[in-house]
Amino acid sequence: MAENSHDLARRLAERAEAVCRHYLSNGKRYGRYWMVGDARNTPGRSLYVRLLPSDKGPAGKWTDAATGEHGDLLDIIRESCGLSGFVQTIEEAARFLGVSTAAPMPTLNGLSYIKSGAGVRDPDVSQETARRLFAISHPIIGTLAQTYLRHRGITALFDTESLRFHPRCYYRPDDFRPVETWPAMIAAVTDLDGRLTGIHRTWLALDGIGKAPVATPRRAMGSLLGHAVRFGTPDDVMAIGEGIETVLSLRCAFPLMPMAAALSATHLAAICFPPTLRRLYLIHDRDPAGDAARDALTARARAADIGAIVLSPQRDDFNDDLQVLGIESLRTAIAGQLLRRDRSRYLKRKNVA
Repeated sequence: MAENSHDLARRLAERAEAVCRHYLSNGKRYGRYWMVGDARNTPGRSLYVRLLPSDKGPAGKWTDAATGEHGDLLDIIRESCGLSGFVQTIEEAARFLGVSTAAPMPTLNGLSYIKSGAGVRDPDVSQETARRLFAISHPIIGTLAQTYLRHRGITALFDTESLRFHPRCYYRPDDFRPVETWPAMIAAVTDLDGRLTGIHRTWLALDGIGKAPVATPRRAMGSLLGHAVRFGTPDDVMAIGEGIETVLSLRCAFPLMPMAAALSATHLAAICFPPTLRRLYLIHDRDPAGDAARDALTARARAADIGAIVLSPQRDDFNDDLQVLGIESLRTAIAGQLLRRDRSRYLKRKNVA
């Protein structure tokens, strides 16, 4: 019997736990949910899949609490298998279910691609919520957000208009517990034209020394794919990394180089390039997801005739290097990885408050 994507998604949802055990084998069942690191089957507990229908929604739906992405089990199959096409995803789902896809393939609109904004079906609503939250937040200087960054060794804060602070930002632990409020660093996610498309929240401890004691202290909402948290205005050269703290650590060492934080390895691999870009420094995190993002982004840059140069930390990431080595040692270590013409261009110091 021929199946379309809606039928396949429904059948997969009926066997949600079996799907998770097969495609998300690094995860584990917790009550009514399957939990794993992300849709690529990374170990962890950030992504949760609903295994049984409830008043919260149907089985088979999932949310990544760290990034705000959500979708159905077809998305899980595509991401965990590394499939690039719609047809491949449908064929793999049909193979798992033991059904036929002999009928003509449905259009691309038949597949629920990953959406940004946890639990929000309308991206326009999600973006408007993000805009409102950013608008009512405060500049970070003199706030717990500045305390948090300084505790991470990030003391030079400049060109940080994309970062703000909210003293009582809502945090929902899960489907079963009430909403909490914690102070939070709010980061604007923007497109290449500077339009705000989403936000990223980092909930903070009440004294600002570290993150809040919650299960997922980082979450995003809105449209993230292709966009980033930006520091400085890119021209022909820029650096791109995953985390805000990692990117700001390099900004301390090279304040004149424009940089951007994509917020996750998945989004790093898919970030859009400015039309003027000719050379890209890729800020590499030393983990499997970081390795995959490095390879994917390098290939995309070179296909676009953009020179791609990887900057690698000595430890897990450059914020670890900053805290352990100090700013001067970090600057020296990174300078050795830059092209000579960029060393002279970006090693100039910038006076900051």
